Amino acid sequence: MTTIRHEATVPLGAAGRRFDQALAEMFPDYSRSRLSGWVKSGAVTLDGVVAPPRQLLRGGELVRLQVELAVEVTSAPEDIALNIVHEDEHLLVLDKPAGLVVHPGAGNPAGTLLNALLHHDPKLAELPRAGIVHRLDKDTSGLMVVAKTLRTYTALVDLLSRHEVERQYEAVVLGTMVAGGTVDEPIGRSMGDRLRQAVRDEEDGKRAVTHYRLRERFRAHSLLQCQLETGRTHQIRVHMAHINHPLLGDPLYGGGLKLPKGASPELIAVMRGFRRQALHAERLAFEHPISGEPLQFQTARPADLENLIAALRDDAKCI
Repeated sequence: MTTIRHEATVPLGAAGRRFDQALAEMFPDYSRSRLSGWVKSGAVTLDGVVAPPRQLLRGGELVRLQVELAVEVTSAPEDIALNIVHEDEHLLVLDKPAGLVVHPGAGNPAGTLLNALLHHDPKLAELPRAGIVHRLDKDTSGLMVVAKTLRTYTALVDLLSRHEVERQYEAVVLGTMVAGGTVDEPIGRSMGDRLRQAVRDEEDGKRAVTHYRLRERFRAHSLLQCQLETGRTHQIRVHMAHINHPLLGDPLYGGGLKLPKGASPELIAVMRGFRRQALHAERLAFEHPISGEPLQFQTARPADLENLIAALRDDAKCI
């Protein structure tokens, strides 16, 4: 079990402020709600005494924080291979394969990335969601960052909320596009199908912004680079479908298999064998939340996506 210990003196400038408000400034590595909970549980003392969150300060008091992190995740560890591209004492970055579910849930109680992470590092059970701060859909491949400490978890969540984590994707969409652009449309749960997300009005949806750039055009498809400004569920999939260019192979938003007219037997075979949305998280860049070092990671396309793009490229040459 991990124990967190801190000791600090209340600044004189905090005189007249509430205990819980001053704590948030003194210990910015932890969220306000978590600090408030620790105060209420007696894990934080003021001059050696448990004090209520609303107690007014005079400045100069000694604050001691001692917390033993409890288990937050009860899922079982499972020996599932992880492709880790970077790891230090604070965080790890991994390349998730398509087909691996991130969190346990209905229909997927085990065999998930979370189970694999708990096997890799049992201490992750002490963190919310085992340190997972963002997710990829089951059939989306690519890079994810995972926190290894509570301090890092709080900092990464904050970086994501301030849009300071660069997440770049590669996608193959239906239709031939002529240029890039931006989709700035709110996203919320679909009214007709709880498994789907949809573009909604501002009252029912959350702000969602996707920037896209055309990389390559084929006979009936386009290869895009997509940049997330926000991170809503299914965001790229929903936004591309909204502008009538759904992702190839997307079972929720793209409809059935759509083969180009006159497609070769080779292309037909590749497209029929590609059984997921053509989406890959290829680049991840952010400032290390502890050291401040700029980090950036790039991962190659998985073989199935590489083969698909090669087949579409060969088909385009036959015109």
